[in-house]
Formats: sequence, structure tokens, C-alpha cells
Amino acid sequence: MTLINLFFEDSTRTRTSFELAGKRLGADVINMSVSQSSVNKGETLLDTAATLNAMRCDLLVVRHALSGAPHLLAQKVDAAVINAGDGLHEHPTQALLDALTIRRHKGGLAGLVVAICGDIAHSRVARSNIHLLAAFGCDVRLIGPPTLIPAGIERLGARVFHDMREGLAGADVVMMLRLQRERMTANLVPSVREYFHFYGLDAAKLAHAKPDALVMHPGPMNRGVEIDSAIADDPERSVIREQVEMGVAVRMAVLDTLARARQGGRNSA
Repeated sequence: MTLINLFFEDSTRTRTSFELAGKRLGADVINMSVSQSSVNKGETLLDTAATLNAMRCDLLVVRHALSGAPHLLAQKVDAAVINAGDGLHEHPTQALLDALTIRRHKGGLAGLVVAICGDIAHSRVARSNIHLLAAFGCDVRLIGPPTLIPAGIERLGARVFHDMREGLAGADVVMMLRLQRERMTANLVPSVREYFHFYGLDAAKLAHAKPDALVMHPGPMNRGVEIDSAIADDPERSVIREQVEMGVAVRMAVLDTLARARQGGRNSA
């Protein structure tokens, strides 16, 4: 099997995780550097799709700045396409690994109070987690300043809070998100210092959650902006490093499932 990692946006954790997952499954893994590819010379996404299709790869992992790009590629190539993050839309495998991490510690998902805090507006991780956690019966809370909470997001099955202490009250899981300044088209927070004062996770705010609440972060972390270093490195509460470990396992499962489905289809043809 051949796996191509096609990342139009910078990534360390996700790309490396998919690369390790593919290699552990015995796949031939190719990492395409978009900065050195024909895309950087003006080639369209559809022309890139035609080129990749001619290479007859089996699995194509795509990260793109535009929402819907992986879906478009899936319609144009014969390979199985995995969404590794598209614009402000989704990041499905991140939600799967987050759910697995929570389940390992809590035994299940139903009935848990999960608080997702920070830059909800620009987070594809938040959207995928809302869909998954709400479907499994979690009480999903979104916490952040009004400028970083999309209008109408409650329709996805979450409750919105603008006060950390109120939103974290009785939470089983606290998932922090970074400020994605590279996606902001306006100055949506007064200052980093003020943002941390109101929305950064420190010991005082975490005290409002349950004593055994898990602390999560999809990375990369901005210490002192959305999370205090003492909380991020707390061996009793933080499962941030475990999320990275679960990422490889989950992506191995996704790749293996798709590879087996393709092999089954070939055998039945």
C-alpha cells in the first residue's frame, strides 16, 4: 500500500503521526512538500488531483487551508482520502483520538461534562469534537469571549459560556484551544495578557472543575496564553502527551480500515 501525505498547511503532530501510522502498518509513505511542488508554481488543486491519481496511490492524507478541499479531492481520485484538517471546517481524526483518550480515563463518554475553551471560532478541532461528543451523550460546553464564539453554534449541540468559572463548574474534561492568530482577519482580543487573565487555564480556574478533571490540548500550546505551564505539565491532570500517543493508534486504525476496505473491493471485483 502507498500512502501520500499532502499537507498544504504546516503541521508537526498530525503529519508525523500519519507518517508513523503508515510505516507501522507497512505502507510506503511519501511526504509531499507543497512548498517545493507544482502547487507552489500555480498548479490548481484539480490538476494536482489528476497527477496524484495517475500515481495510483492507495491512501491520500490531506490538510488544506480551504474548507471542503479533501471532499473535492475524494471525488477526483481513486485513492481513499483522509481529512487531516480543512480550513475552519473539521479535523475528524483529532476528535477520534480525543475521544479515545477520554474513554481510557473515564471508561466511557455518555454523561460527561466536557468544556472546550478558547478560540472556538477558528478551531476545526472544536467542531469535530462537538459533533462526536454530543453524539455520544456528552454535555458539551463552549467557553470563550463573544468575539471568538461563532453565532448559532449552539445548533450543533453545545452550550455557550463567556465566564470560565461558570463554564468549568463540575466539568469532567477541560479541553483548551490556542488563539489562531494566523486565521484572524481582525483584532479579536485586546491583549494576550488580558486574554490569559480571563480565559487562560490556571489553578484557580481549574479548581471549579471536578477534582479528577482531565486537561487536554490538541497542540501546539501557547504557554502563558491559553494555559499555564504548571497545568499543562501536571502529571495528575494533564493528558496532553497521551493525546499524541493516541493519535498514532487512532490513525493506524483509520488507515488500516480504509486499506482493508480497498483490498476487499479489489478482491471482489
